[in-house]
Amino acid sequence: MSTVLRHVLLLQKDVQKAAQFYQHGLGLHVNVLTERWAELQAGSSKIALKAVDGEALTTCGYTPFLSFEVVDLQDTVQRLLQMGATLDGPIKYPTRGKVAVLRGPDGHMLSLFESKSGES
Repeated sequence: MSTVLRHVLLLQKDVQKAAQFYQHGLGLHVNVLTERWAELQAGSSKIALKAVDGEALTTCGYTPFLSFEVVDLQDTVQRLLQMGATLDGPIKYPTRGKVAVLRGPDGHMLSLFESKSGES
């Protein structure tokens, strides 16, 4: 038997708002959405959002990092900023493309990568 990652779980103050952020900001498909739980599809992976009460449970540092490859970095960054994200440093332009790091409204870190045309 091989081990399979079911999902990455993010603790949230407001599951509805967080699901909307990932759905409209990154285009993820919402599979399940209740007041206290959501599951979003990110390619072949899933992100689960669970509502928790109390500030300590939702305190975020610099992990986990959710890393996404996007088609248009600038457009995605602008959309996420309008939805409450903040940039964590400048957009960088390494040889293979563009990279931006943002902090989502609930403090989770997002890494966005846009590859140069034809590269991945």
